[in-house]
Amino acid sequence: CSEGIDRIQINWHVYLFLSGAQHEPGYCVFYEECGRNPLLENTLIPPIVPCLNYTHAQPVTGEHYKKLKVCPMFDQGENNTYACCTIRQLRSLEASLSLSQAVLVRCPACAYNFAHLHCINTCSPNQSQTVKVTKVMNVTELNVTREAVVGYQAFISNTFADASFNSCKNVRIPATIGGYAISTMCGRYGAKLCTPQRWYDFQGDSSNGLAPLDIDFRLIEEGDATGVPEGVIPYNGHALMCNETTPTGGQVCSCQDCQESCPSVPPPPPVAPPFTLLSIDGYLVISIILLFLLILSFLLYLFVSYWVTLAAQDFLSSLFQIWGTIMATYPLTVLLLSAIAVAIFSAGLKNIELTTDPVELWSAPNSRARQEKDFHDTYFDPFYRTNQLILTAPGRKGQIYDSLLFGPQNFSGIMSKDLIIELLELQNRIQFWSDDLNRIASLKDVCFAPLNPNNPSLTDCAVNSLPQYFQNSLDNINAKVNMTELGVTKEVDWRDHLIYCLGSPLSFKDITDLGMSCMADYGAPVFPFLAVGGYEDDAFISAEALILTYSLNNYARSDPRFKVAMQWEKEFLKIVQDYQKDPSTNFTFAYMAERSLEDEINRTTAEDIPIFMISYAVIFIYIAVALGEYSSWKRILVDSKFLVGLGGILVVACSVLASMGFYSWIGIPSSLVILQVVPFLVLAVGADNIFIFVLEYQRDVRRPGETRQQQIGRVLGCVAPSMLLCSLSESVCFFLGALSTMPAVKSFALYAALAVLMDFVLQMTAFVALLSLDARRQDNNRCELLCCVKVSTQRPKKPNEGFLMPFMKKYYAPVLLHRYTRIIVYFEVGVPVYFVTKKGFNFNSVEGMNAVCSSVGCDQFSLTQKIQYATDYPELSYVAIPANSWVDDFIDWLNPESKCCRLYTSGSSIGQFCPANQTGFGCLKKCLTKPEDGIIRPTVKEFNRFLPDFLTNRPDLQCPKGFVLGLGAYDKAVVRDESGEIIASRFMAYHTPLTNSQEFTAALQKARELAYNITLSMRKVPGTSPDFEVFPYTITNVFYEQYLTIVNEGLFNISICLLPTFVVCCLLLGLDVRSGLLNLLTIIMIVVDTVGVMTLWGIDYNAVALINLVTAVGISVEFVSHMTRSFALSTKPTRVTRAAEATAKMGSAVFAGVAMTNLPGILVLALAKAQLIQIFFFRLNLVITLLGMAHGLIFLPVLLSYFGMDSLLYLLGTPSLHQFSAALRGGQLPSVLPVLLHSEYCYRWLFIVKHLKNHLCCSLDQLLGFSDGRNRDYSQCCIHIF
Repeated sequence: CSEGIDRIQINWHVYLFLSGAQHEPGYCVFYEECGRNPLLENTLIPPIVPCLNYTHAQPVTGEHYKKLKVCPMFDQGENNTYACCTIRQLRSLEASLSLSQAVLVRCPACAYNFAHLHCINTCSPNQSQTVKVTKVMNVTELNVTREAVVGYQAFISNTFADASFNSCKNVRIPATIGGYAISTMCGRYGAKLCTPQRWYDFQGDSSNGLAPLDIDFRLIEEGDATGVPEGVIPYNGHALMCNETTPTGGQVCSCQDCQESCPSVPPPPPVAPPFTLLSIDGYLVISIILLFLLILSFLLYLFVSYWVTLAAQDFLSSLFQIWGTIMATYPLTVLLLSAIAVAIFSAGLKNIELTTDPVELWSAPNSRARQEKDFHDTYFDPFYRTNQLILTAPGRKGQIYDSLLFGPQNFSGIMSKDLIIELLELQNRIQFWSDDLNRIASLKDVCFAPLNPNNPSLTDCAVNSLPQYFQNSLDNINAKVNMTELGVTKEVDWRDHLIYCLGSPLSFKDITDLGMSCMADYGAPVFPFLAVGGYEDDAFISAEALILTYSLNNYARSDPRFKVAMQWEKEFLKIVQDYQKDPSTNFTFAYMAERSLEDEINRTTAEDIPIFMISYAVIFIYIAVALGEYSSWKRILVDSKFLVGLGGILVVACSVLASMGFYSWIGIPSSLVILQVVPFLVLAVGADNIFIFVLEYQRDVRRPGETRQQQIGRVLGCVAPSMLLCSLSESVCFFLGALSTMPAVKSFALYAALAVLMDFVLQMTAFVALLSLDARRQDNNRCELLCCVKVSTQRPKKPNEGFLMPFMKKYYAPVLLHRYTRIIVYFEVGVPVYFVTKKGFNFNSVEGMNAVCSSVGCDQFSLTQKIQYATDYPELSYVAIPANSWVDDFIDWLNPESKCCRLYTSGSSIGQFCPANQTGFGCLKKCLTKPEDGIIRPTVKEFNRFLPDFLTNRPDLQCPKGFVLGLGAYDKAVVRDESGEIIASRFMAYHTPLTNSQEFTAALQKARELAYNITLSMRKVPGTSPDFEVFPYTITNVFYEQYLTIVNEGLFNISICLLPTFVVCCLLLGLDVRSGLLNLLTIIMIVVDTVGVMTLWGIDYNAVALINLVTAVGISVEFVSHMTRSFALSTKPTRVTRAAEATAKMGSAVFAGVAMTNLPGILVLALAKAQLIQIFFFRLNLVITLLGMAHGLIFLPVLLSYFGMDSLLYLLGTPSLHQFSAALRGGQLPSVLPVLLHSEYCYRWLFIVKHLKNHLCCSLDQLLGFSDGRNRDYSQCCIHIF
């Protein structure tokens, strides 16, 4: 009943007023304050409303006149100024304007226009001509009841409204990282959809918690009187443009806040167009031309022959023969000494240190990015840890919600109340026992709490998610209320609040009758792009994903709190994974923790160790089976080589352990990459050598009077130089690869080099001894695993060539080296980025502040302004959002027109800083006085005095500059030494969304170019140190810096590896440069083709790939060098027959020892779960092996058949063995010696020139007339020659 009476009274008063009031110049429609608006509750500021009073405008004098400085546009002199507001109204207006001034004062013209509008409505002496009261109500204050205005219409011309809006639309709030001030003043529309009408509508909406009454702004086109009451003249005063000075002395707005103030900046040069020739890709044209030149050169070469110098002979064969005989003679002693040596080296494993930190793995300590990271983390603490959960609900239908305030809205399936509540429950579940804290730990123990970093509670933690729009309160999510709008009453609930907050995340109060804040419970805004994903054109309600982001403090790894953070993340991942497995879960998850990358590296070992074990087991079984001779079913257990194969595997394992132990002794850390790659590499090298040695032994027949030990020594003397060639090439290659600046590549190269070297040493010792023991067992016809059991079937006298060699000899080599086949084969072939300043710049000087800031009076090419210019070309600069600036916000915070910086004027703290939330009359003095030119710049003393207060000022509504500035935004952005000098500071901008390594790399490069440009400008400021520097820092820089240099790094490392393969090949083949070059060419082709296939198969080129490419060089040596040496030492008369012999003999061993050893193990890796293993171990190693096999067994024999060294017999003019024999019998010893020196089976005749009589075979003695009767055991060699 009382509500009905009040409504009748309101309508009656409105009727009386409208019928009696006139819209005349010099008249007011309301005057003085009547008290609080009884229609409003839970407002952010007291809703004081004016009294209805149709009266003449009153003269303004004395204190009243002084206070009118709030509205300087009415000042006509103290004795000639009239207004429709009392001094109390002016104080309330000043307090209300101070809230907006704090964010608009950066642009004096905007602040002036904003005040201009509200001054016209509140104080204009012609108020009745622009305002029409629409709602009045009795208000009682101090027992006095008066009629108060609770609603009116304000008539504004579009010209004034548009100009005012345009002067304010680009004013920024630096601490919100590029956010616009107008986004806080346009309700749900935000800055992007804001218009003059929407801007004014929000200002006049009493439900926003700031407006004390309802104001219906009517924007009227000039000349259009439709809907305008008689006598009303829409206000059309002069609104300043943002590049104009204000009548009160305010300067033009800066470029960052006003595009009209920006200087003419030439656009950056466009990206260079692609290189073309005749409108075709120029590189393609050049490649085609080079291809034709190559073909022409090849065809020309077919008709040209030339002489080459013979290679000199080496002494290695005889040395290895002696060595092998000794090792085979004392096998047990050799095995014992080898085991002791390996044990000594391996003992260092007790000190092994595994590097799992990705930064330590991929970024060199002296690299630029690493030094910048260390500088940043030293002064600003490590970048906070990000843990993120992305949830979707595929298949869940959306709904259309007809909102009372916002009309029909399309809610996606995931935007449902039950899912939001489920997300809220999920984010509050993480608790665990911490041994480091000795208590139950939760998020508050490790979270990033920007507004209460010293003693945070759970609500202080920076958790960004959609439930934060409801302050993580279930009661707020469930809240609902009936609301009447334009005569329509409907229920409003969580959906209306959410729609509003997604459009206006900076609001402290929505415009619904729910009256809830949009700010997160930790006191900062949650921008929509941090809460939802999968939307288009800012249609956040239609988003397909919810995003939950926890920000944790980061600590040094030595800090106990680091373990607590890691444990929290582990629990986070566990809970999410358990939640995901729950069949009742309504979400589909994608998630990551800061530790995820490190966990993934560790997981490749934890989960895929069985896969690696299976891989090695398959390789072991293959080696054990393939090494057997199998001449008879009855001798399978005798002729098998199970123990020899096991011994070969143990040799590989011992070499790896010895290498790891040695480097652990001297303090070089290992990594999981080393544990996975080095054994594979050494196994490939070791297995190849084992096959070459064992197969050569099986194919050999013991000579008359020769012991088994001597036979083993002789066979070793034949093959060991080839084994040395490959092992030495690879070892030197990897030792030189340690020159790399990448820690992972460097440590891998060191470990691999020593492991390969140790593998060769153990093969020359332990494996020779093991083969000697096995040969002794086989000679006695004893079974391999049952040594006491003998078989009666004797070993055949005929050499065992196995399966592969006859196949290669009879079928593969003839087809491959056919005259036509040879020719065919030959030619078939969005993150944050900090701009960090170092010591040496005077921020406290006027010149220093101007060189950094971007507000009024700042340099047009200051630090922040240059970053702003870069955002105008995001496709080139990769900077999307300009930097926040503590200098700008500090200046604005000091501005006397805001309430942010005041001093106590009474009490025990007199003269000290007074926070804005302190009310009453105890803080009446501002920190600074307003200068005549309006440009606020503190003195050095004031700068140093008030900066600490600014950095620690807790945000509140009274200082809206503070809710996103000061504490939380900048408390850790400025670092000062004991004297107060700023030794480091940072300015945070944002990159454009970066999706691949190319974009991350380009963004890093462009950011460095921008920072260098800024550095040069700031060094020109007086007093700046010449070594002052600005650098960009992003947490990903240490990972992507490698891409800036990885091409050069890769070329350097691979070239360093290729060099020793060429040099060693030439030296060990007796300065055979041509064979060395052909060997080198084939290895280069393998590496180049591997890079090409990487592109086709989606394998990124990064540090892990580079490690594999360096490995590819080593494996390529195995495929190529054995073949090259076999060809070079062949005594066949033509290149084709020599290539055929090398393919049949050595090709079969290479195929069995390298290709067939690697392939089974590699194929097993296809079952690995980890993407790292799948891509960089399965794919890449499969490519390397297949390409190595194709080039080594297909391309290289053909290449040698065309370009290899000419036959020695041909060069001597004795192309047949008969002619050679005749030449020998004819006493042509000088012409014979080179042939002997190049004879593969007489390769041990290294001292033939110096010790001719002691080393010529018996048949040669007779031919040359020696008759000293000495018994020489070289008859088999001579028989072979003749």
